[in-house]
Order: sequence, then C-alpha cells, then structure tokens
Amino acid sequence: MSLTDRYIDAVLRRLPNKQRAEIERELRASIADAMEDQSETEVLTELGDPAKLAAGYADRPLQLIGPRFYLDYTRVLSALLATIVPAVAAITGLIRALDAAPVGQIITGTLGAAFTTALHVVFWTTLAFAAIERLPDLQRELSKPWQLSDLPEPPSRKAKFAELVALTVVTVLTASLILLSPRLSWETDANGQPIGVLSPWLWETGMVYVFVAVASTGLLVAFARYYLKWTVPLTIVATLVDLAAPLLLIWLTVTDHVLNPAFVAAAGLSGGTVRVINIVLILTAIGTILSSVIEAFKRVRR
Repeated sequence: MSLTDRYIDAVLRRLPNKQRAEIERELRASIADAMEDQSETEVLTELGDPAKLAAGYADRPLQLIGPRFYLDYTRVLSALLATIVPAVAAITGLIRALDAAPVGQIITGTLGAAFTTALHVVFWTTLAFAAIERLPDLQRELSKPWQLSDLPEPPSRKAKFAELVALTVVTVLTASLILLSPRLSWETDANGQPIGVLSPWLWETGMVYVFVAVASTGLLVAFARYYLKWTVPLTIVATLVDLAAPLLLIWLTVTDHVLNPAFVAAAGLSGGTVRVINIVLILTAIGTILSSVIEAFKRVRR
C-alpha cells in the first residue's frame, strides 16, 4: 500500500460504513489535487492525524465535555457537591455517634464518607455530560439559547446591609448567652445553684473570653466587607479571621472542653447524645470553614 492508501485506510476505519465510500472519493480527490504542487509526504503531513480528521468527518467531539455544555456541567456539579456531600457526611457522623464510636473514628469516618461521595458525584456527573456531548438527540432537547433574562441579578446594597444587621444581632446574642450560661442553666446542684452548660475549664483558663473575642473580630471583618474596598491582602486577612473561631471550636470539641460534665450528669444526657452534640458542632465549624475559603477564592479571583 502507498502512503496515501495507508492514510485513507486509517481515516476510514474510524468512520461508519455508510460514510466511507463518499469520504474516500472526496479524500482521494483532495490529496491528488494537492499533490500537483507538493509531495505526497508533505500533503499527508499537512492533513494531520487520521483520527482527528475522521472525527471531523463524523462530527464526533474529541473532548470529554466541550464548551457547549461545560458551564452547565460545572453548575450542576457544584450544586450536587454543595448539597449531597454535606448531607452524606452529616448522616454518617450522626450514625457513628449513635453507635458510640470514639470521636476520632467519627471524624475520620465522616471525612471518608464525604470524600467517597464527592468522587461518585464527580464521576457520574461527568459521565452523564460526556454522554450528552455524544448524543445529538439529547443535545437538541437540552440545549437552550442564552437570553438576557439569564443575567444574574446584581447584589443589593440593602440586602447586604440587612445581612450585616442580622449577623450583628446573632453575634451579640450568642456572645451574651455564652457569657451568661453559668447563670442561665435549668439544672441546679444540691445548694440550688445553677449548673452551667459549658465546661468550667473555659472560665478557669480564660478561653471563653478568647473565643468571644475571636467571634467579635469576625463581626468587625463583616463590617469591613461592607464598607471597605476589597483587595487581595484584605481578603486573606479577613479569611484568616473567619477561620479562627471555627478552628477553635473544633479544637475545644475534640478535647472535650465544651460541655460541663456536671451538667451532662445532672441532665441525664447519654454518651450517644453528647457525641451527637459534638458532631453537630464539628460539622457546623467545618461548614463555616469551607464557606469562608470558597468566598475568599471568589473574592481573590474577582
């Protein structure tokens, strides 16, 4: 076989049978015309990889997910990761806590379940969009032309201010409840004195004031977000401040310095209930950390 025969054969074997005869005639005529001015080697080299040429004839994409559906793919994937993964992690942590597993095993099991779920979500979503990319009938049904109505609404200044007010109220109430918790307990000791919900260790070491101060600093960062012009250094500093409180909460929870043992005994809370409370606190802190990191990346990119 000549080089031309070998090249055409490499193209045709990648095409449906009904297309081969017509494309072979067209390709041979094109090569013959080009060889009037160039050598056979030069002509075939310019035509390029036979597999790529065949894909062009067959209108078959050479990418897993092309630009037509890529934005839809990323939006669906982001939504699934943001909903399914946290739900599975929370359920897994709750089940392990009810089984009276150690805190370390609960954390590792929860993170492992979240990681495995994320892998499945990415794999099956990618597979679905890759199939859509290769099925013309599905493409026609799912494709929708972009319209001006699809533009996102600009963030409202009033809505941001309302969020700031709400955050201020929540922060003040939370800090007040923490500081007043020794006197607000519904459980009392033999002398009729209230038994605080939170561990006395927090007051003995002054850690409770550190935690309140860190949370209050986060409120100052929220005001900075509203009034100041954002820069990359300011975004990094604000993110570090946002991470401080949830990281501190995780450390206090893992080291059993959140609940007062005397209160747990007086209230008759079981070990499983205490583990569930600890897991809820840890998952809440992890969710806050992820939210802060994602928001920081968005701001730095902008």
